[in-house]
Amino acid sequence: MIILMGYLHLNPSDVNEFTADVQAIASSTRAEKGCLFYAVTMEDASAGLVLIVERWQDQESLTAHLENQTTVPFLKKWGNRIKIDTLKYDASNERSFME
Repeated sequence: MIILMGYLHLNPSDVNEFTADVQAIASSTRAEKGCLFYAVTMEDASAGLVLIVERWQDQESLTAHLENQTTVPFLKKWGNRIKIDTLKYDASNERSFME
């Protein structure tokens, strides 16, 4: 399993546009093969701080997501307008929270 977690930093004046664009792709992203979890939350709009958490079945699923017809235009639009402070983790020992 692949986990992406961290922050995106954007200009506070872009918050509404960014939020609308994320909402436009969120449902289709969650429906993609291999997507286990996808959440983007505005943590502090006045600072342009966005929390992102994604879980993907494997690297192949994540790669397909990053190359698909919905994600590519989103990344082209926002790639130079956000600072990505997000890390990718490989998880191989998944278990319940209380174990």
